[in-house]
Amino acid sequence: MIRVVIADDHQILREGLKQLLQAAGDLDVVGEAADGFAVLDRVRTLDFDLLLLDMSMPGKSGVDLIKQVKAEKPKLRVLVLSMHEEHQYAVRAIRAGASGYLTKESAASQLVSAIRKVAAGGAYITAEVAERLAQDAMPRSEGPAHAALSDREFEVFRMLVNGESVTDIASRLHLSAKTISTHKARLMEKLGVDNNADLVHYAVRHRLIDE
Repeated sequence: MIRVVIADDHQILREGLKQLLQAAGDLDVVGEAADGFAVLDRVRTLDFDLLLLDMSMPGKSGVDLIKQVKAEKPKLRVLVLSMHEEHQYAVRAIRAGASGYLTKESAASQLVSAIRKVAAGGAYITAEVAERLAQDAMPRSEGPAHAALSDREFEVFRMLVNGESVTDIASRLHLSAKTISTHKARLMEKLGVDNNADLVHYAVRHRLIDE
């Protein structure tokens, strides 16, 4: 039996995922979490095999959360379930320690097999993500401008294009507004944009923005 914890801030989605997994017969949902802090609590208090993790939740989330989970429980398998199709999200999740990345759109047909593969020690990524990981390992690999952003800059970028202010982002990430402003300035320079509207246009063009 594969013991799974589902982490997503939408209760209806968690319920749907739970029913899907329980119906498989060999998967047992032993816990749930609605934010990053609850995820860490489950990691510290429950004995389970795989964390099914949404990339965007309240509190600590995304790459930072994956890194902390793996630091606290290195052998725990992490499968990311995200709304983002763009491979840059998947590449960053895998680099942070996740063993698989699946979009919510394809979850119904692929989730159970993905969980089984990741729990067994394998990886579950698309051919496009595998290619990007290989390219990134090569010297002078070419890619979109946002591939050059640090994980923190990418996180700030994602929040900015979703309409959050510098103050809001600072509060969520537990950093100073000055630090966030510095990240914003650097990421805008790397992306070659001058204002928030240009940032949003860039995100739309590269399919990086939440629907």
